[in-house]
Amino acid sequence: MEIGFSLGSNMHNRKRLLMQAKHLIMSAPRTQFVDQSPIYETTPVDVKPEYQDMAYLNSVVILESALPLESWLTYIGKIETKLGRERSADRNAPRPIDIDMIYAGDQIVDGGGLVVPHPRWAERRFVVQPLYDVRPNMVLPESSQSVAEILAALPPDEGLSVFDEKW
Repeated sequence: MEIGFSLGSNMHNRKRLLMQAKHLIMSAPRTQFVDQSPIYETTPVDVKPEYQDMAYLNSVVILESALPLESWLTYIGKIETKLGRERSADRNAPRPIDIDMIYAGDQIVDGGGLVVPHPRWAERRFVVQPLYDVRPNMVLPESSQSVAEILAALPPDEGLSVFDEKW
C-alpha cells in the first residue's frame, strides 16, 4: 500500500533530522521508497509567540509498504523518540522531528491512536504544498477535491519557500 508521510523539524540541524527520519522510515521491513518532495522552510503555525521565529523544514515522503498501519504508529513513535522528540502538553511546541501519516492508500482509520487520513492535512499549506509536488492529482479518502484543487483554494502564504530541491 502507498503511504504518505509528512516530516517536519524546527530544532537543531533540521535538514539532517529530516534525512535521518527518512532513512529510518525507509529501513522498515517490507518497505520501498517511491518519491519525495523538496524540503520547504515554513513559518510555524499556531505556536506561542516565543516560538514564532523557529522556522520549520517540511517535506513529504511517499513509500510502498506491506506493514500493517498499526505497526507504523509504533514505528513512527520510536523514530521520533530516537531523534530526540519529547512530548509535552503543548501540541505545537518546538520539536526536533514530527512525523505524521497523511494517507495510507484508500484506508480510513480512526482508532487506537491512529487517524488516517490526517484530520488537518488539507488546512496546512506546509503539508499540501509538498504533497502537491509528488501527488497533485491524488484525491485522498474523505475528500472530494484533488491535492491541486485544495492547494489552489488555500489562502496565499508568504511564509513558505523551497529550502532544498534534492535531498
